[in-house]
Amino acid sequence: MEREGEERFCFIAEWYDPHAAFIRRYQFMYYVKDGTVEMFDIKNHRMFLKKTRIETIRPEDLYIGNTVNILSRQMNFVDYGDDFTRARLSHKKERTLGMIKPDAMSKMGQIIDLICQKGFLITKLKMCQLNRNEAFQFYQEHQGKPFLDTLLNFVTSGPVIAFELMGENCVSQWREALGPTDSAIARSEAPQSIRARFGKNKTENACHGSDSSSSAARELEFFFPSNGPSRQNTAKFTDCTCCVVKPHAVKSGLAGKIISSILEAGFEISMLEMFNMEKANAEEFYEVYKGVVQEYGSMVAELTSGPCLAMEIRAQNAPQAFREMVGPSDPEIARHLRPRTLRALFGVDKVRNAVHCTDLPEDGLLEVEYFFKILGR
Repeated sequence: MEREGEERFCFIAEWYDPHAAFIRRYQFMYYVKDGTVEMFDIKNHRMFLKKTRIETIRPEDLYIGNTVNILSRQMNFVDYGDDFTRARLSHKKERTLGMIKPDAMSKMGQIIDLICQKGFLITKLKMCQLNRNEAFQFYQEHQGKPFLDTLLNFVTSGPVIAFELMGENCVSQWREALGPTDSAIARSEAPQSIRARFGKNKTENACHGSDSSSSAARELEFFFPSNGPSRQNTAKFTDCTCCVVKPHAVKSGLAGKIISSILEAGFEISMLEMFNMEKANAEEFYEVYKGVVQEYGSMVAELTSGPCLAMEIRAQNAPQAFREMVGPSDPEIARHLRPRTLRALFGVDKVRNAVHCTDLPEDGLLEVEYFFKILGR
């Protein structure tokens, strides 16, 4: 609704109260003009939060399924709170499926960077390996067509990265960004398109995009099922270490550049997935720092402030080699001593230092397992 010329968006937000083992529901109001937030406790019929400015919440964070941090509570938006909000935001928050195909996996960083530059929001992402049955299920609309066998062989030939994109008229906008199906035609008709830049031919054409909103709904459910097991991940759990692109870097659109830097340095990214960390998980993951570094509380708050990207990084002596590339934990020190390291290039301060990497060689596998065996379930 709008009040005295002031635009206000309303959502239903849920918070799991660990002490009561109970989900609490709130009306969440966001006032666009001054970026303030107001919350009303639905069950107890009382104001929970008077109008307060929450620096970390932006208009682009307002969508169903997103998690935001308010007063150290993780609030999950489960529904629109009024018809005005639904009418104003639902078309702006259209979702579609994108997929990086096996032929373009070496260019994943550049493609993710391009997606962010074009204004799309990546809300889910996972690297996976499809078997033939799964690929057939995914491409079921091509049943009986002469090229199907070639397509199935190709898409199962290596890992793919599936992602949910969100934005205004997202289905058509993403198709336009991809360009014509045949990469050769794309190069002459839409030379700046993704398929023109990264595709090889009609089959090996870098990326996939849903062709309609109904296809998008089916394909998103295929890769990111609302219930039941998700697709097989590609983690190898050998010669590995863990890297997490922190939420501030993801929000700032730096994930693609960081991934490109890692690949250019000769590391293999054998698994990649987007996570929204809950406070208990973040505390558990950072447990080795508790009582050791004074930034522990701030580190937990940062890791739970939005989506992060976790990776399995593989190389010889992966934990030590990758730790070298990441650089000192304080980006200011990194910029003086090791200006080419990830934290020097992309970090802001000691807490928002772009990436987490495994500090101790013996913890490399443990941290990878934490994300891709425990949380990945």
